[in-house]
Amino acid sequence: MLQQFLQDFGYFALFLGTFFEGETILVLAGFLAFRGYMDINAVVATAFFGSYAGDQLWYYLGRKHGRKLLARKPRLQLMGVKALSYVQRHPDIWVLSFRFVYGLRTVMPVAIGLSGYPPLRYLLLNGIGAAVWAAALGYAAFHFGAVLEGMLGNIKRYELWVLGGLLLLGAILWLRRRLKTPKL
Repeated sequence: MLQQFLQDFGYFALFLGTFFEGETILVLAGFLAFRGYMDINAVVATAFFGSYAGDQLWYYLGRKHGRKLLARKPRLQLMGVKALSYVQRHPDIWVLSFRFVYGLRTVMPVAIGLSGYPPLRYLLLNGIGAAVWAAALGYAAFHFGAVLEGMLGNIKRYELWVLGGLLLLGAILWLRRRLKTPKL
């Protein structure tokens, strides 16, 4: 039943999750790939496309409507100013690495678009950053499953507990982020 559900909706859910946020759902999908429910290479590819597409959208929204988006909430505007100052000092480094910085993931593409960063350069460097991020987190989660199995012995007995724990942890982290980070 779980396997059929994941085959039917798992990659679509992964795409949507990485389009809007990313880390938690990618780690969960990496673990599920370790358990054989998903293919790790398809997980990494799907996470790449979801993250890349989402960040491209926010970049273009930042270019067209960046000030309006950031002005919607004072805290978001403060985060945007902070992100913009980072981008202005080291633009290429931030385009490549913002996915790895907690708390700036959603506002950084808007700030990059607002900064006047060249669209073709963003297209290329955002792709490189998305590929590194998807591969690093996806494969790390996949290999973490092997470590966990080594620690627990036969993980099959604990599979649902581990999956439930990961889902609960993911939901808590997602909720915490939603409550702390204003939306664009």
